[in-house]
Amino acid sequence: MVANVSSVGRNGVHDFILIRATAIILTLYTVYLVGFFAFGPEITFASWQAFFSQLTTKVFTLLALGSILIHAWIGLWQVLTDYIKPAALRACFQFVVVAVLFIYLFSGFFIVWGV
Repeated sequence: MVANVSSVGRNGVHDFILIRATAIILTLYTVYLVGFFAFGPEITFASWQAFFSQLTTKVFTLLALGSILIHAWIGLWQVLTDYIKPAALRACFQFVVVAVLFIYLFSGFFIVWGV
């Protein structure tokens, strides 16, 4: 049997579960942010900075960022696998996607922990 090394999950079921889990995390993060906007203080730079300087917000934001990246990779991998048939061209596109996602990950990490 051929092992698929380019997908995040081990198989389609695992990818399906990852997509659903990341969607739940993103939904909870959205509710968290809406709660801050709806019930928090007036939105100023100081309140925004205080909100993002909390450890729970930083961890939740990085968890949401990781979820977005996993969600994006699985979706883009499926699109690339379905629509780009030449293996070399698909590998190039996958490399670019992975590089961009890692740039997003490191940028997000430094932005969130820089507050």
